[in-house]
Amino acid sequence: MGALEGRVTVITGAGRGIGREHALLFAREGAKVVVNDLGGAGDGTGSDASAAQAVVDEIIAAGGEAVANTDDIADFAGAGRLIAQAIDTYGRLDVLVNNAGILRDAFLHKMTEEEWDLVVHVHLKGHWSTLRHATDHWRERSKAGEDVKAAVINTASGSGTTMPNPGQGNYGAAKAGIAALTLVAALELGRLGVRANVIAPAARTRLTIDVPQIGEMVAAPSDPDAFDPFHPSEISPLVAWLATEDCPVTGKMFSVYGGQIAECRGWEEVDPITTDQPWTIDAIAEQLGGARV
Repeated sequence: MGALEGRVTVITGAGRGIGREHALLFAREGAKVVVNDLGGAGDGTGSDASAAQAVVDEIIAAGGEAVANTDDIADFAGAGRLIAQAIDTYGRLDVLVNNAGILRDAFLHKMTEEEWDLVVHVHLKGHWSTLRHATDHWRERSKAGEDVKAAVINTASGSGTTMPNPGQGNYGAAKAGIAALTLVAALELGRLGVRANVIAPAARTRLTIDVPQIGEMVAAPSDPDAFDPFHPSEISPLVAWLATEDCPVTGKMFSVYGGQIAECRGWEEVDPITTDQPWTIDAIAEQLGGARV
């Protein structure tokens, strides 16, 4: 019996890359998977329904259960249709894995309003939209007296947390927002029986191979038989564990890359300075970095 036996799961951006590996592993572990992917290019343009369906076909051929969905998760109504499909097909929703995203990299002085809006729209609104509709479902089940035991796993990035990357102001800001959204969700949804966690992965995908510094880090090993710590499949076991019914963890963020998993503590207050008098600029300068010139 798989670790996710019978767990009804929605995975966004599951037609390629990390999301595809999530879907395949979840299905192997017994989950019933709704494979969502608009099928667009890495910059969010275009669409291709075959991306999601190809993953579904692979899962079914291996004896698993899955259905395809090609809704745009950044469209609020589309996100609603996605969640409704899971409920209509399998009777409920147990796990939501938000993974879909795009890139429109540019330095701040060159970034257009469209490049900013599109990236924030897909990542941050996309995460919120599916979560919002899933929350309605879980609230109804909880109010009916059901022991829900659901899980949300969101996808942030080191670009917005531990490893800011030049040229990704839009992406980093959206990913930092996702991390914050997840912590709030964990606080709000716990009473419903829903856990919420977030990962910051790094793996070799079509979105990372051309990113300066990141692409070099995630390159494939020269020996094809060697362990490949940056293969996208190396991200999915952590997500699967966080999705299990009895996982105790909530309100946490984990980085996962290169054969390493680490909890990220986020913003913390360190080395506070204090006063028993009204603050002055000179007093602050003296304590934080030397006397003001």
